[in-house]
Amino acid sequence: MAEIAWFDSDLNGLLPVRPATRAIQAVDTARLCRHRTIFISDTHLGTPGCKAEALANFLAHNECETLFLVGDIVDGWRRKRRWFWPEAQNQVVGEILRKVDQGTRVIFMPGNHDEFARDYAGRLFGGIEIINETIHETADGKRLWVLHGDRFDGVIHYAKWLAHAGDRAYAAALRVNDMLFQVRKRLGLPYWSLSAWLKHKVKNAAAFISRFEDVMAAEAAKRGVDGVVCGHIHRAEIRMIDEVLYLNDGDWVESCTAIVEDARGHMEILHWADHAPRRTAAAPAAGVAAPAPQGALIPA
Repeated sequence: MAEIAWFDSDLNGLLPVRPATRAIQAVDTARLCRHRTIFISDTHLGTPGCKAEALANFLAHNECETLFLVGDIVDGWRRKRRWFWPEAQNQVVGEILRKVDQGTRVIFMPGNHDEFARDYAGRLFGGIEIINETIHETADGKRLWVLHGDRFDGVIHYAKWLAHAGDRAYAAALRVNDMLFQVRKRLGLPYWSLSAWLKHKVKNAAAFISRFEDVMAAEAAKRGVDGVVCGHIHRAEIRMIDEVLYLNDGDWVESCTAIVEDARGHMEILHWADHAPRRTAAAPAAGVAAPAPQGALIPA
């Protein structure tokens, strides 16, 4: 079986040095979901919170022409304290590189947790393009501005120390989530996030989400595009904000969600928390907002 190395030493050793296996799952090709475009973000590889098994399974069962990695893919913040890289996370890298080998265009847009890669924008590593932001044109002609979104978060921009403190608290909450998930799994219950539920009850968190979404939509309107695709706040969403289509692809530490585009340009949220797809369809043409799934209400 062929083996490859991940990014080279120019990236300051922030990624694992052991090889990733490209072919990692036996997949029934007749059951593959095929999309025009897939958007994922906030996978936080390198941390215990990453739902790597679900993510590798999702990547193995969903093919596309273009895969956007919309930031916080590798958690450089956590490496400064403790690096965590089990085999399942190695499998995620292998699935991404398998897609590159099969002709998928893979575009990586660094976020605040993997900001070390922003210095490499415009370069190609292992067949993966690194850019900070771009415009994606959908099959039906919509122009979507794609970026992680952290530069429009005032906490990240003006009080990074507070963001790091919040990240530690968030990691602790995720550890509780993981224990709860194992208990529910043994009882045959579906995935449910305690920390997401708690944060939905916090008014300040809800206000932060609303401000972030409004700012992103307003910035997209200034650029004259039809919509914006981002991550950062760990809450998957598709809805119209005034005349702008706002799309957030969620995360892979709690909600396990992605945004997918079909051959007609239709966008929807795909949920994969229990390794079984559940869809949240968008109806942007009619201006109908898709219901938002439960997800984290603070950036991490």
